[in-house]
Amino acid sequence: MSNDKPAKPLYQVVAEAILAQIEDGQLKANDQLPSEHKLAQKHGVGRNTVRRAIGELAQEGVLKTVAGVGTFVADHRLEKTAQHLYSFSSEMSKHGKRVTSRVLEAKLISADSFLARRLQIQLGAEVAFLYRVRLMDGEPTALERSYLPHELCPGILEHDFSQESLYNTLSTVYDKTPNHAEQVIEASLATSEVARLLDLELPAVVLVFHRDTRLASGQVIEYVDSELRGDRFRFWANLCLQSPEEELAFRRLPIPAEV
Repeated sequence: MSNDKPAKPLYQVVAEAILAQIEDGQLKANDQLPSEHKLAQKHGVGRNTVRRAIGELAQEGVLKTVAGVGTFVADHRLEKTAQHLYSFSSEMSKHGKRVTSRVLEAKLISADSFLARRLQIQLGAEVAFLYRVRLMDGEPTALERSYLPHELCPGILEHDFSQESLYNTLSTVYDKTPNHAEQVIEASLATSEVARLLDLELPAVVLVFHRDTRLASGQVIEYVDSELRGDRFRFWANLCLQSPEEELAFRRLPIPAEV
């Protein structure tokens, strides 16, 4: 009796070849695939076979076909709001992602002039510094360096923020619920440290955040610098055509120096 496995259907062979190109980076998100005719020639099969392979991958969400234009690699970046204030954990849970953290540093530092200004505290006042890698389903996707006025949340670094949510702890333990924020988002090239911690190959693009988080009273409860993998996120916001003139003023937050 022969132990040979039955040959795979040709459409599956073609589909796996396309998947391999995506996985090794030859085809990236939003790249257009060659025409059915060229793919058929490349793989030595008929166009119907190619069409079925593309159809299977489109059904799985790997590819997307635009009528009259062509077939493209689907973009699997998660949408992150630029309009509402969520903790990273709660926002990613809405996408069905499990968020964990690895704490790199958790210590008290003294406010220099930059932090004193951003946190609206006295020069030299105690600041709780929390530096974490945020992992999504086990994959490192973001770095966060949070600075909090220790006077408003004494002993906060005694909590295990590899497991606990910072915003939930502020709300439930200290009655300091983050209410609104001002944020700057920009694209940048990852430094060697950021690339190492986020498992990126240089050169790589990251999305950089600088945010002042405030209580309902307007008091600053947190300043945070963070980097998110540019290949994992994109941003959305609802925009209005018209707003009162005073709402159109754009207040630039200062870009932070190294702290």
